[in-house]
Amino acid sequence: MSNKKHELQDPKNKRIINPDAKLAKVIGKKPIDMMKLSGLLGEHLS
Repeated sequence: MSNKKHELQDPKNKRIINPDAKLAKVIGKKPIDMMKLSGLLGEHLS
């Protein structure tokens, strides 16, 4: 998934990811710091 293609980056703070509907199913609806994204996704991988 590309942040640029789906425009998930916050325009005011490029480090913040605003989840769309598909990503929100995995990480929740709250905006998150991109540095924490891999940790949240890692919880769902085996």
